[in-house]
Amino acid sequence: MNKAIITVVGQDTVGIIARVCTYLSNHKVNVLDISQTIIDGYFNMMMIVDYSAADESFGAMAVELESLGEEIGVRVRAQREEIFTAMHRI
Repeated sequence: MNKAIITVVGQDTVGIIARVCTYLSNHKVNVLDISQTIIDGYFNMMMIVDYSAADESFGAMAVELESLGEEIGVRVRAQREEIFTAMHRI
């Protein structure tokens, strides 16, 4: 399994979750866990996804998600799970 952490932060607006999840679904990325909250008008979401079956590379996916975020007015960042695992080993 190839896991990644996707974070989405920005001003709340209609359709953020739908747009991000539609992108992931269209590229065969499975959402394993998702948490979202809105605090004082600011949207925050964290997802754990499995990109093992994805139809494009992780790097391409990260760039496209960042572009999607710019389109909808939020910041979308995708990071491989290994980064988080390595941080906690130090």
